[in-house]
Amino acid sequence: MKLNEIRDNEGSTKNRMRVGRGIGSGKGKTGGRGVKGQKARTGVAVKGFEGGQMPIHRRLPKRGFTPPNAKDYNEVNLGRIQTALDAGKLDSGSPVTVETLVAAGILSKARDGVRILGGGELTAGLSFTVAGTSRSAAEAIERAGGSVTLLGVSADIEATVGA
Repeated sequence: MKLNEIRDNEGSTKNRMRVGRGIGSGKGKTGGRGVKGQKARTGVAVKGFEGGQMPIHRRLPKRGFTPPNAKDYNEVNLGRIQTALDAGKLDSGSPVTVETLVAAGILSKARDGVRILGGGELTAGLSFTVAGTSRSAAEAIERAGGSVTLLGVSADIEATVGA
């Protein structure tokens, strides 16, 4: 093989369609656009227009609601925290907070806080200072000999979550 013999495989490229270049091309005169009318003209985009009938995107009802002040929590499973402990990224003596989880590389950024979920197994007795936990996560932390402190929550709710 020589450099001057290199070429594409047969049929791998197609020639561009030359529109409006005479009757012999098969795409002459109207250039495949039919005859007259709005869509035969250039620069026309009639997306969603249904001939004056009410378009489907306006016939169907609007659904859902996004609360304007909803909290966006990071969610971390207990198994992920145990993996970080085993790898030496988390210190078992210090409390687990959003800042320590970001520093350990478990979270990329601290959003509105962190919520601990009960997926996986936790063997170390850690103290958590977080925005929220699931019931199964709180039970697993208590079983492992740890404790949970919830941020921004009154004491009576905290007592029910920890129990």
